[in-house]
Amino acid sequence: MTKHVAIPRGSPLRSVETLTDLAYRQIEERIVTLRLKPGEVLSEQSLSATLKIGRTPIREALQRLALEGLVRILPRKGILVSEINPRQQLLVLEVRRELERFLSVTGAERATKEERARLLETARAMDQAGKANDDIAFMRLDRDLNQLMIEAAHNDYAARAMKLLQGLSRRFWYLHYKEAADLPLCARLHAEQARAIAKGEPARAAKASDHLLDYIASFTRATVNGRG
Repeated sequence: MTKHVAIPRGSPLRSVETLTDLAYRQIEERIVTLRLKPGEVLSEQSLSATLKIGRTPIREALQRLALEGLVRILPRKGILVSEINPRQQLLVLEVRRELERFLSVTGAERATKEERARLLETARAMDQAGKANDDIAFMRLDRDLNQLMIEAAHNDYAARAMKLLQGLSRRFWYLHYKEAADLPLCARLHAEQARAIAKGEPARAAKASDHLLDYIASFTRATVNGRG
């Protein structure tokens, strides 16, 4: 049985969250890890009761998830978890490759001392999750690393674009990783990327980003081809 790698509450990986942030994070994780399945109808009231969070933060979180393509809000019909299209995922990766390289290079140049420390801590935790083959810890750390990269680049326009791609990528990976992916390798590639950014090495960060996206693209193509 897998033992999850915990992120301590006092860790710099954790930041102050609004209720909307908390609702978003918890619903997003349920969608990404398929506890809320594609096509499933969601209810603000049910989510509010389950998460013990008021309906207004739940509604705001669902609006954010709709912008990211993880849910569809249908007027007078309801809220649906979006379907997964493997071929569209390849299009997502075309954009993500360029954005991720930009964020990696820019983060290596602009990150603050605190951001570099948090990136190094994330890299260490990624190593642990990879060694433990802990998929849930990996997913949470992947989300944390994405957010740290966005913060470290200090570019709001790139941040907005990147946020639209992250959840879709994580959900696709979680759906298919057991059949086609190598979690320890994927965790190691993420850790190498985080360390390069943290150490202020733009060229190394760009190369680490490309290696990671090469791997993810290969995994995605294998999944698409496997479906004929």
